[in-house]
Amino acid sequence: MNRNVNNQKNQGSNRNEHPRRNAAGFLTLLIWALILTLIGNYLLGQSAVMDSEELMFSEVVTLVKEDKVAEVRLENEKYTITLNEAGQQEWLAEFYGEKGEEVPEEAEAPSFYTAPLNYTDFLLLLDEHDVDFFTPYQHNSLLTDILVGYVLPMAVMLLVMMLFFRLISSKMGGGGIGGMGSVGKANAKVYVEKSTGVTFKDVAGQDEAKESLEEIIDFLHNPSKYTAIGAKLPKGALLVGSPGTGKTLLAKAVAGEANVPFFSISGSDFVEMFVGVGASRVRDLFKEASKMAPCIIFIDEIDTIGKSRDAGRLGGNDEREQTLNQLLAELDGFDPTKGVIVLGATNRPEVLDKALLRPGRFDRRITVDRPNLAGRLATLQVHTRKIRLADDVDLRKIAQATAGCVGADLANLVNEAALRAVRLGRKAVNQNDLLVSFELVIAGAEKKGTVLTEKEKRLIAYHEVGHALVAARQKGTEPVSKITIVPHTQGALGYTMQLPEEEKFLMDREELCNEIRTLLGGRSAEEVVFNTATTGASNDIERATDLARKMITMYGMSDKFGIMGLATIQSQYLDQGYGLTCAQATAADVDKEIYKVLEQCHAEAVAILKENREMLDKIASYLLKKETITGQEMMAILEGRDPETVDNYGAGSSGASSAQPSCLNSAYNTTALPSTSADGIEKPARKISMVSQAPVSPLPPDMEEPSQPEVSQSDDQQDASTDEKPQ
Repeated sequence: MNRNVNNQKNQGSNRNEHPRRNAAGFLTLLIWALILTLIGNYLLGQSAVMDSEELMFSEVVTLVKEDKVAEVRLENEKYTITLNEAGQQEWLAEFYGEKGEEVPEEAEAPSFYTAPLNYTDFLLLLDEHDVDFFTPYQHNSLLTDILVGYVLPMAVMLLVMMLFFRLISSKMGGGGIGGMGSVGKANAKVYVEKSTGVTFKDVAGQDEAKESLEEIIDFLHNPSKYTAIGAKLPKGALLVGSPGTGKTLLAKAVAGEANVPFFSISGSDFVEMFVGVGASRVRDLFKEASKMAPCIIFIDEIDTIGKSRDAGRLGGNDEREQTLNQLLAELDGFDPTKGVIVLGATNRPEVLDKALLRPGRFDRRITVDRPNLAGRLATLQVHTRKIRLADDVDLRKIAQATAGCVGADLANLVNEAALRAVRLGRKAVNQNDLLVSFELVIAGAEKKGTVLTEKEKRLIAYHEVGHALVAARQKGTEPVSKITIVPHTQGALGYTMQLPEEEKFLMDREELCNEIRTLLGGRSAEEVVFNTATTGASNDIERATDLARKMITMYGMSDKFGIMGLATIQSQYLDQGYGLTCAQATAADVDKEIYKVLEQCHAEAVAILKENREMLDKIASYLLKKETITGQEMMAILEGRDPETVDNYGAGSSGASSAQPSCLNSAYNTTALPSTSADGIEKPARKISMVSQAPVSPLPPDMEEPSQPEVSQSDDQQDASTDEKPQ
């Protein structure tokens, strides 16, 4: 009740401030219009003077006496003299004669002017030499001159400026007349009470982050419990994580759980072209937040204004730095007992200023990491709450197949699966829809119109089978799930997908070498079978070289350099780029070590394929016939069995994916995951909906889509060999 009363008072005070702000903006525009009008009138007067040439009064008298003047006019407090034909010809001849040029036919002499002197015989002299003389009748009054010369131009300029600034303010979110009165106002979206519509029930897979934020929520609800022991409310918390992990969603959930107003603003909203506007908006934001305390301020992409101040840069007094200084001052200045909490989000914590991260400002650093298996399962359960699912859906298998995906990827996957089900005329999403949508998100749609020659098909088939066979003949590698030579829209002419049976958080040297051998298996197969090399291995070589470089420079897996660190990660949550921190001579030795690792792994991959040449031919022939096969089919050929369609992460045997479970592989049963979990998996946020009838595809059997699961990573032209591994 008290908070509502305070909100009404704040709204009333805001309404009272609007007229003052509009009046100030109108006065500013009026002053600018007056200044521009004066400048315009001055320039017009100067332009009129520039069109004529000034003469001394004695020279004018001489011209009159020599009968070279045709007319004298008294206007604007000066004599304007016009020469007759003889005078003009003489002036032009003298003017162009000094330049050594001939007089052009269209040339005309300018008019002349001089200041009027009190020479009483001047009029008699003009009359004596038959010179026309007159003064224009001034019929305009002083009031008319003021209206036409000043008031009317000011009104026009004022109208144009109001329309211009109103257009700008509509795009910038400002208010007042033209937005001038609110150019420094904070464009923060305010969500009062629970209007965010998000609580912790809508956030899954981030248990550690939620635990860190729950204490802040409890402090807002029960501040006396903490103040009784002398504890202070944390001023700020920094949410750090990769893009798509749910940092903004977590901030909204905190406001929804705490049931307090929520101020949301992006770091780029503080930066404008006007100097000092960013600092003004910071002051205004904290002023408004203190009125509505307790509340939460959320600054998204705080690295926009929070970058480290560079002492080596000249000046150092730019707009962004002023904004950062004001933010630091506000974080120190507001009273923590009022209950104002600042939440910041960024995926570039390494560039933030140290003063922003010290205790007393952003007291806590909360990592919002990529979800693990349990987190992905819980996230899928949240995103499928309102999705009608078929009986064969097993979200646990989808969670296994999507290792490394963030919450945004999983939300997109579920949505694409629902769109595919509607496109095929179904009323429920089945397991195969989810798996095919995974392939669509990662590798793109199939390019069914691409026509490959027989030679290209054979090259691609042996290339992909080379990846799969090298992976299958090594210990400790992830099992092959799918091999295809169907081109996809993101550049891959084929790919081999490996999906992990369990999540790994550490990899030893042998596992990394297995990964490199698998990546080089495609090029090795080209050399063994065709004795050639194609451009399709470009992405494989790039990834293998990058992995070998990390082994040498970051993982300490080199006999020559030992445990010496030669590189550092520069962007942990974005592209995970790294840079060398060694001398040039050492960098040359690093390249030699990388070459040794790659050559050794390449030779071992070639040896594996030569030992299994017969199986290489059999699997490639089977792949050429079907174009897409599963890992289970490949293993059946290796074991001497007849390859049949087997269950793969719950996918059915046809593109429509029957709801009947497949029992060929007991490890992947197709029953829905129960709501309770005995292995520590988080309970579903909502029970999965089921349908009683098996969905039926409207397509004929010969047109139904293949049922195989989804993708690893697309190759540059020809393949993507394996799913990414944790570092």
